[in-house]
Amino acid sequence: MNDHTSSWGGRVAACLLALGAGVIQAQTLTPFSGAAPGSPPAPWRVVDYFQGRKPLTRFDIAAVDGRRVLRVEADRSYATLLHPLPAAPPAAGTRLRWRWRLDSPLLDADLRRKNGDDGPLKVCAMFDLPLEKLGFIDRQKVRAMRASSDEPLPSATLCYVWDHALATGTVLRNAFSGSVRIVVVNSGEQRLGQWITHERDLGADFLLAFSPDDAKVPPLVGVSVIADADNTEGHSLGYVADISLGP
Repeated sequence: MNDHTSSWGGRVAACLLALGAGVIQAQTLTPFSGAAPGSPPAPWRVVDYFQGRKPLTRFDIAAVDGRRVLRVEADRSYATLLHPLPAAPPAAGTRLRWRWRLDSPLLDADLRRKNGDDGPLKVCAMFDLPLEKLGFIDRQKVRAMRASSDEPLPSATLCYVWDHALATGTVLRNAFSGSVRIVVVNSGEQRLGQWITHERDLGADFLLAFSPDDAKVPPLVGVSVIADADNTEGHSLGYVADISLGP
């Protein structure tokens, strides 16, 4: 697999239309609310970057509080639920919006350490950052993972996370790779079982988290939902409602 956006485009062309304006003005991802119970609707799909070496987190459409939402259950597992997008730079002020609810947290998680690097709910934006913008080690890690997997791997991922300990607003590098940055948007257990709405400025958050020297936001190539409990060997349960992109 090469390092360019074409690796994404070839995989998603059959299910997505290109954005004629060349930038993301408004894009509603395929909603969970209109799907039948069971597997998430296409083009959402589960991606196993570890190729069977770890149990997969479960993603299912379920009825909660009278609406169909995504049920996300991690049990010593890892998986990514990916919604690919035609590569396009986000327009200034593009917002990522979603609602989520956490019922069972991961009390042993510590995003600062490799053996604690788990999260019960993550909504992530995936970008095609030129590899030369990454440090040498992170650049080599991305290339190695792309070479060993048939799955498309972004060069930069920005994840919004519910964490039990780190303060809301914390921004940090992933413990394993600098190509992944984390923004804590919920903290603690005080609001367990409650629906919480989020709206984030993707461009502003990308620049804050990655601090590129040219102050440019690269093309957005996908949005994903992730839950992992493989490092802590824990269990978590949460729900995510419809996700959208727009002004």
